[in-house]
Amino acid sequence: MFKKLTSEFDHFKSQTHNFRILTLTNLVYALVLPVIDIFVAAYIMRNSNDTSKVVIYQLAIYTGIPLTFLLNGFLLKHFNIKTLYSIGMMLSGVSMVIMMSLKTLDLTGIAVAGITMGLSFGLYWSNRDYLAISITNDENRNYYYGLETFIYTIIAIAVPATIGWFIQSKTGEADKHTAYLTITGVVFVITFLASVVCFMGRFENPVQKQYIFFKFHSLWYKLLSLALFKGLAQGFLVTAPAMLIFKILGEEGALGNAQSIGAILAAIIIYFIGRFSKPSDRVKTFSVGLILFAVGACLNGFLFNQTGVIVFLLLLLMARPLMDLAYFPIQLRVIDIVSRIEKRGEFTYILNHEAGLYAGRLLGAGTFLVLYYVVSEDFALRYAIGIIALLQLFSIYLSKKIITEGNKIAPEHIKEDEQIDIKVIEEAAAKLVKS
Repeated sequence: MFKKLTSEFDHFKSQTHNFRILTLTNLVYALVLPVIDIFVAAYIMRNSNDTSKVVIYQLAIYTGIPLTFLLNGFLLKHFNIKTLYSIGMMLSGVSMVIMMSLKTLDLTGIAVAGITMGLSFGLYWSNRDYLAISITNDENRNYYYGLETFIYTIIAIAVPATIGWFIQSKTGEADKHTAYLTITGVVFVITFLASVVCFMGRFENPVQKQYIFFKFHSLWYKLLSLALFKGLAQGFLVTAPAMLIFKILGEEGALGNAQSIGAILAAIIIYFIGRFSKPSDRVKTFSVGLILFAVGACLNGFLFNQTGVIVFLLLLLMARPLMDLAYFPIQLRVIDIVSRIEKRGEFTYILNHEAGLYAGRLLGAGTFLVLYYVVSEDFALRYAIGIIALLQLFSIYLSKKIITEGNKIAPEHIKEDEQIDIKVIEEAAAKLVKS
């Protein structure tokens, strides 16, 4: 066992310096992600008991993200990417302070807090996505995302359970509010530490300065369609577990405990899939994740009780990382291919990709809100997730088409580049012979 752990650690050390620093930065920041994803939603539920406000908060976040992706393209011309990355992480604490300082959770205050969190996520994810594509290649991306997912899943065990226990240990609304303020302070400390680690990297800004284009290769439009389906679930799936648990299981303590079920097993499985799977295995991994999500969502809709919620969360705990483990390498592979064909910088596609996600998020959140206001809150919580999960199954077909077309295009294009390189070498050799 010890020998195996040493071997895995040596494999991590064999990666590049920037690979290790980016992973460590994300490891530290991952400590606050469960707080942002789960307990901010729980805070809104506790103080308003209105699931529509949770979804509106999520919509505000998702509106701020693409705007900040666009802004980040301009800021990268003037500021170091490490600075922008760090500011993104720090802003998540600022958003929580805004939320906790609201005397009443009205829509204006929730929207301001949500937009601020969107600014945070926009700076964080746009710069993180660019760094991920610049420091990895198609061969080690399964490992990179498998390692990250392993880290996030382990943290998803400890953090929700610990925070849930901490909040539940307080009696009275005033003490619970103080507990949330304490958690916000801890978030600030952790984001500062993550920023310190980030500055140890030797990260470089994108070279190309133009990021906005309106015409793309047909392969890219297929990926945008896949992004739309991914965004459908993101529209409210981040906060759906919190809403379901608060409504059906009851308290934050149950929230933490439910999030921890099966997480250790899931983390180990995901790590080894990322470590040993090949690029050719991505459709299989993606399909398993989507099917598990659909099964869990349909069972939740059918049962809509404590058992249904726990089973859904258990399957979701495995499904989400499997979907991400396959999706992100597919996305970066397409960016590699299309950016080479169109001779544009990678950040162009990172920015444009967010538009596809945003369209899906609006449709996903909109589905929930329509069902909420037209039918009822219970109907929306019961059936919206199932509708989205079944629609997402179309992503299996799309991912196959994308990978097949990408494999047809990539060899020809790489071959052309190799011919150019050989010609340059031959010319250099001829000059050397003459001299």
